Amino acid sequence: MTGLTLYTNPMSRGRIARWMLEEVGADYGVEMLGYGGTMKDDAFLAVNPMGKVPAIVHDGRVVTECAAICAYLADAFPQAGLAPRADERADYYRWMFFAAGPVEAAITNRSLGVVPTSDQQRMVGYGEYDRVVAVLEAAVSAHPYIAGDRFTAADVYVGSHVMWGTQFGSLPKLDAFMAYLGRLVDRPAHVRASALDDAAMADMQAA
Repeated sequence: MTGLTLYTNPMSRGRIARWMLEEVGADYGVEMLGYGGTMKDDAFLAVNPMGKVPAIVHDGRVVTECAAICAYLADAFPQAGLAPRADERADYYRWMFFAAGPVEAAITNRSLGVVPTSDQQRMVGYGEYDRVVAVLEAAVSAHPYIAGDRFTAADVYVGSHVMWGTQFGSLPKLDAFMAYLGRLVDRPAHVRASALDDAAMADMQAA
């Protein structure tokens, strides 16, 4: 039995964790969970009391939250070379958690129709949506990859946000975003992960 298990749903942020697992070349098992069903069962709540996917269990240790999973796996599998070098750490952590914080919050609020007033913008971590988009655009334009000249785990996380945002209309299809995605989508690990999740989604829909 593998010492690493991914708890996921193919129509969730679990696709980010799957991509990262494929990038590091880990041997892992998969537990597919259903919304409103097994995702809320006691067995999974013992793993993640939030009842949300993804989560991983690695040698008995639980990691939740996509950015944390990406960072953890980069460190746990150093042979993959996806953790930051010393000169990449600032951008690596800055932009990974910018995506986990301001980008995630700004996109979610916009999708829910929540628009902070000028006074409320001082209370929310992202300020305003348009500023978040402009900062993200500048970040992906500064280097070929988010932390510099090579692909790291931060690109799995930031790239996934840009990929889904431009696909579903929560981010504009700016030239900088599309150029950045062009450097990510054909990575063999991304292609494998997408195929696995697409097949799993088809199986779940057919069941």
